[in-house]
Amino acid sequence: MRTRRPLLPLALSAASALALAGCASGEAGAGEAASFRIVTSTSVYADIVSGIVGDSAEVEAVIESAAVDPHDYEATARDSLTVSDADLVIVNGGGYDRFMDDLLEGADVDHVMNVVEHSDAYPGGEGEVHNHADEHDHGDDAHAEEDEHEHIHGFNEHVWYDPHTVEHFAEALQEELDELLPDASDQVAAGTQQVLDQVAELEGRLDEIAAAHEGETAFFTEPVGAYFAEAAGLTDVTVDGFAEAVEHGEGVAPAVLNDAVKSIESGEVSVLVANAQTGGSETDRVIEAAEQNDVPVIEFTETIPDGSTYVDWMNGNADALADALG
Repeated sequence: MRTRRPLLPLALSAASALALAGCASGEAGAGEAASFRIVTSTSVYADIVSGIVGDSAEVEAVIESAAVDPHDYEATARDSLTVSDADLVIVNGGGYDRFMDDLLEGADVDHVMNVVEHSDAYPGGEGEVHNHADEHDHGDDAHAEEDEHEHIHGFNEHVWYDPHTVEHFAEALQEELDELLPDASDQVAAGTQQVLDQVAELEGRLDEIAAAHEGETAFFTEPVGAYFAEAAGLTDVTVDGFAEAVEHGEGVAPAVLNDAVKSIESGEVSVLVANAQTGGSETDRVIEAAEQNDVPVIEFTETIPDGSTYVDWMNGNADALADALG
């Protein structure tokens, strides 16, 4: 189990005029509760989904607090009831929210969406596969036999940090709801377009960062935020084996840690990106090396800071990245 670090406040951008609805639930009009229930694994997807469905459905997240680490979460009896009552369940997948697998096994849910399946990086996803799993010999049928909720070697499951995945997911959700909630198709279409517009604006900001900082690099203590930095044009120079070991709660090999410190000291790292919610001695060591060598350090979180929205959170991350590189 990874060590939880105190959650540091994240600088947030000014609220967008088109800010998404709150993540707890969609409010039904005329004081009547929405009859269609959508349950998501985390508040990240609850917030995005709420922006799409508006008051046409009730949206609830199993994990609502930024103080909870989805990797280590153990589902409760209350969570089981929450999922069992859902008309549609949305999970991240890819081994990230494994607690949802157990909840779904004991629930009679007809409709489940797996967000990683809409990632260009996921085997069989929306676009060309460019994960690193094929570089390893797992046998010809390895991916076919891999359970869709299990971790796939070389695949970064933190797909909500990838604007393209969020766009693909929003469009897929609209298609799903057109069948499940046909009477709300106009509202869902408007909400989907709002989300797509907001993500497009975010992509524009990341394009600007890429144009201003072409050729610059990032070192990650964990894979969190890697898609985001890639969209901002940064090259990942994390030493092989470092981020994976930290993420899985394994000890970083001394030789790997030594190479990581040397890479930071050499000047090849433009910015170090740490997970604000977890860490350990190896993470502390590379952060110390960065600070000693004037390499800016920024922290990304895995979940939405309490009181924020997905869009404001991502814009805050863009601000932090631009300020560090600037």
